[in-house]
Amino acid sequence: MFLRVARHTNDLKRIEDFYVNVLGFEQLGEFQNHNNYNGIFIGKSGLDWHFEFTQSESVAKHIFDEDDVIVLYPKVIADYNDLISRLIHLNISTITATNPFWNENGKMIQDPDGYRIVISPLKAVISEIE
Repeated sequence: MFLRVARHTNDLKRIEDFYVNVLGFEQLGEFQNHNNYNGIFIGKSGLDWHFEFTQSESVAKHIFDEDDVIVLYPKVIADYNDLISRLIHLNISTITATNPFWNENGKMIQDPDGYRIVISPLKAVISEIE
């Protein structure tokens, strides 16, 4: 089974910059003017999942609550530490999660559309050899 998480945005370039340059994903593909939608695929090569972000003339209406969260688990603790250092370097603020579990087990940030993302070390190993 493959997984695609698709979401509409009002600023495709800003979303691409955040997910590629801040979170370290890759742009896997893109499309232009497909039934009046432009879009990008963001993820990591070789995985069975990716994000699709689209933009059209329709305004995106983001309706979510504080417990709607994307959780990212870096595989290696060094990757987690590098990502947290990148967030600090780029002055990306962490926010307090409503669910205290995420405050104890990760760092929560928001993407440019306001969606909450937790970066958690819970599944990270010390090195890729383990």
